[in-house]
Amino acid sequence: MNHLFTFTLSALLLFSCGKSDKNAGTPSGGGPSSGAALSVTSVEGFVAKPSVLTERVTASGNLVPAEETELHPEASGRVVSLHLPEGRLVRKGELLLKIFDEDLKTQLRKLETQQRQAEITEQRLAELLKVKGVSQQEYDLAVLQTQTVKADIELLRVNLNKTEIRAPYDGILGLRRISTGAYVTPATAVTTIRSASALKLDFAVPEKYSQQLRIGQTLEFMVEGNTSTRKAKVQATEERISEGSRDLKVRATISNSQGLLPGAFAEVSLEIGNNSKALLIPNQAIIPQARDKKVILCKGGKATFVIVKTGVRQAGMIEITEGIAPGDTVCTTGMLFLRPDSAVTFSKID
Repeated sequence: MNHLFTFTLSALLLFSCGKSDKNAGTPSGGGPSSGAALSVTSVEGFVAKPSVLTERVTASGNLVPAEETELHPEASGRVVSLHLPEGRLVRKGELLLKIFDEDLKTQLRKLETQQRQAEITEQRLAELLKVKGVSQQEYDLAVLQTQTVKADIELLRVNLNKTEIRAPYDGILGLRRISTGAYVTPATAVTTIRSASALKLDFAVPEKYSQQLRIGQTLEFMVEGNTSTRKAKVQATEERISEGSRDLKVRATISNSQGLLPGAFAEVSLEIGNNSKALLIPNQAIIPQARDKKVILCKGGKATFVIVKTGVRQAGMIEITEGIAPGDTVCTTGMLFLRPDSAVTFSKID
């Protein structure tokens, strides 16, 4: 039994070795070995060429009146007359409020009487001075008295004007905050008035665009609840970057403000820059790295990895500001299978 087991095991070993030696003599593929075949990856590519690039910036803004003033009285007193048509147009110089002024008018009449008496005295002394009836000093004192009374009258008239509030310009009044008979002081806010002629648009853009804004530049905006697009022109900038938000405040004038209300929210769209030689490539060609970005170029049939700097993104494309030149072909597919100096062929080039 043991001799039979030994013979069977020996036969199996001889059969296995013979098969291995036979296979070893013939390489896979049915022919003599000639080394590993060169692997070529087929990908799609994109040729970088100069294109026109216009960057569009969006921002949030607010509509503000061209002019807006909070009206306060210049004097303290009781309101005896009030003309504040809320939400209505008033003309420049129109009387809006009158404070009690009878005491000031009485003082004015008194001073006017003193002025007439001082002028008569001055005239008599002038006649006497001609015949040496009075001294020059006496006449000069009479002239001084007349001038002093006139100055007091002018001061009183200024105080009388302070008892009135008149419209500083043509505008629309806001809601009135007092009633007739109220006692007011210079700290009392009576109402507001805003210009009825035009509105302005205030918004802010990031600091990096501050050097590209131009006075007179046209922009577009839309207000909440209205799908129509309106136009405005850049009027001025703050000329100072905000430390907190790193933004530049901008003010634009609206060409047609009909139907718009101050304080409304506006979505602003502004074109900044117009580069006719921008190099644009598809977004998917960018390989993000920890500290930089790379693309794969095909040079001489081999993959070349280069570091690039990017700029503006626009509709599936991205601007390359540094790293490639016009005419370079970048790989847009199969980047995961490529290694530096890998052989590359293109199945499609855009």
